[in-house]
Amino acid sequence: MLYATPFKRLLLGAALALGLSTAQAADLQPLRVANQKSTIKALLEASGESQNVPYEIKWSEFPSASPLGEALNAGAVDVGALGDAPYVFALGAGASIKVISIIHAEGRNTTALLVPKDSPIKTAADLKGKKIVTGRGSIGHYLAIRALNDVGLSTQDVHFIFLLPAESRLVLDNGTADAWATWDPYTTVVTSQSHARVLVSGKNLLSNHLYFAATGQAIADKRVQLDDFVARVDRAYAWANTHPDEYAAAQARITGLPLAVHIEVAKDTHLSPVAIDDSVIHGLQATADTYVKEGLLPKHIDVSRGFDPSFNATRAPQL
Repeated sequence: MLYATPFKRLLLGAALALGLSTAQAADLQPLRVANQKSTIKALLEASGESQNVPYEIKWSEFPSASPLGEALNAGAVDVGALGDAPYVFALGAGASIKVISIIHAEGRNTTALLVPKDSPIKTAADLKGKKIVTGRGSIGHYLAIRALNDVGLSTQDVHFIFLLPAESRLVLDNGTADAWATWDPYTTVVTSQSHARVLVSGKNLLSNHLYFAATGQAIADKRVQLDDFVARVDRAYAWANTHPDEYAAAQARITGLPLAVHIEVAKDTHLSPVAIDDSVIHGLQATADTYVKEGLLPKHIDVSRGFDPSFNATRAPQL
């Protein structure tokens, strides 16, 4: 858990910064934040944005986006970050959630479809009949679908193995899978350590957006906390862009991956806020329609119901 410490002593200053009285701030409910492998928590702590928080942040840890989406759907958490594909799956499951902010990751191999260094697979067309490992409903899963579609193939032309990242690397290295569709830092890990080749990069195929989604109940009852949290995350990512070494060190302490891997990822990736607008919504609609076409979602989803553009006003200085 992360507390504004010492909470009582810092409350007045933080409350005034938010335009709140001390009494109002004291009444703020805790914000329950879903976190994947402590990435957002580590970011806020390293950037100093975990200080002077006029409410308690209760962190819940998840190994991947799929269970995080399920927790949002169940109302077990208030807000969490998901990629395009996992967010679509959460909406498809009927979750009463809305995107309140978006961060765009511009990087060399933020997402990628990888093959072993000596693999005879040279293009996505060579994947026909092959085994691809990825996380079901993950951004890697969506990248694989897009890469296949681009060469006239579908999910019916390959065999998917759905595993978590740590297990996925093992099955790629031991030859059980022919390719791995994943994201950083795993792309950097296997290209630097196992010398895997990037078969298809998601740089031009995907939006590479990170969606911060909140439950309808949290938007109704915890708007002050969400406004503040979104602003902190924006400032923290801006800090990460100019402090890649410090950000990488914070990430390495959490993941246990080599510091050099995180430094390479941090220096090759630029993170910036994106406004919720029609182009973003249309882009996510294309993702949802692709899943319906592939039979991974049972029916059409109108993704426009999954956005709350009113938060753009809060983020105006950063956009």
